[in-house]
Amino acid sequence: MIQARSTWQRGQLGLTLFFILCSVAACTQAHGQADKTVPAFTGPASSAGSGEQTAVLAGGCFWGVDAVFKHVRGVSQVVSGYAGGSAETATYELVSTGGTGHAESVQITFDPSRISYAQLLHIFFAVAHDPTQVGGQGPDMGSQYRSAIFFTTADQRETAQAYIDQLNRANVFPKPIATEVVPLKKFYPAEAYHQDYLAQHPENPYIVFNDLPKLAELQAQFPTMYHQ
Repeated sequence: MIQARSTWQRGQLGLTLFFILCSVAACTQAHGQADKTVPAFTGPASSAGSGEQTAVLAGGCFWGVDAVFKHVRGVSQVVSGYAGGSAETATYELVSTGGTGHAESVQITFDPSRISYAQLLHIFFAVAHDPTQVGGQGPDMGSQYRSAIFFTTADQRETAQAYIDQLNRANVFPKPIATEVVPLKKFYPAEAYHQDYLAQHPENPYIVFNDLPKLAELQAQFPTMYHQ
């Protein structure tokens, strides 16, 4: 009952705040979108390696970020979960307090021979979230909704930081990128009812107004990487 209530409340709160934001300014400005198309990473390619690899990204509520990467070619699995805190506090109720150090995150398993880590970051910055928002994401406020890249290798760290520097130098966004680049200690999968949430609840008001537009943008901006 507690889990169902907290999930429902997020949807209702998200719907209410969305209309407030969009009444104050145009939706693109309210959500801090880029003034121009986000360019791809132009730095040196990282080592592709062999076999599948993982990336852990945090960009607000994991429902939408999860859905975006589930529609990307070369990605074999996406798991919603928590990163940045301890095992003892890796539950939705505790993470939602904002005091655990965790961020709602997704663990992406991908084939580097089909899609590179830099290409995943391109999608992350272009359509999955607003990397300039501090202390939350869209209608969701709190450190658990922060923007973060949890790297697992030196190559991932270098690529992430170099890409952020590139985008900041080019003034792609109206504000500096606030995305943290931090080492991954451990990723903890979220509760079963959070997994594949968008596909299971496409009519949830929160999903309709905050996450379905991300899928539309993914298909429009990355047509060759998108799959149903």
